[in-house]
Amino acid sequence: MRSTNIALVAAFAATIIIFGADAETTPEHKSLYNTVAALDTAVFDAFNHCAEPGELDKHASYFAVDVEFYHDNGGVTWTREDMIAGTRKNVCGKFSREIVPGSLKVYPIKGFGAIAQGSHRFCQFSSGTCEGLADFTMIWREQNGKWEITRVLSYGHRPVSES
Repeated sequence: MRSTNIALVAAFAATIIIFGADAETTPEHKSLYNTVAALDTAVFDAFNHCAEPGELDKHASYFAVDVEFYHDNGGVTWTREDMIAGTRKNVCGKFSREIVPGSLKVYPIKGFGAIAQGSHRFCQFSSGTCEGLADFTMIWREQNGKWEITRVLSYGHRPVSES
């Protein structure tokens, strides 16, 4: 019985690896990856400049009104309004976000959008040093040609030296 379970788990893992690898090399996946990577750049460019006029509103426009944001240290926010209030208070003018090069992975969600996963670091404006590192998962919804983030997970926050 135990060997049957191990064999089933191994077969399942192999299927995911094989089909996942094929899916990531298709032209459709490359196009989706490029779209989500460009969106990630745009949303965090606005985040990084949110102390400047209009940039926080621009940043907010990438999120669904009912976005759920789960942060391992900060807790949960249930609306864009609350999430942006937290960004205004805790982020703007204090630090920026940089994606860790090569860490972004994108997975399609049939009929909905995409999952983006990766790692990012946070850099203090005052010192110019990047001291914090975390992992993220974002759920992007594409509707009528517009992409927006519906869920965010930001977790595993740690000093860069622990990575």
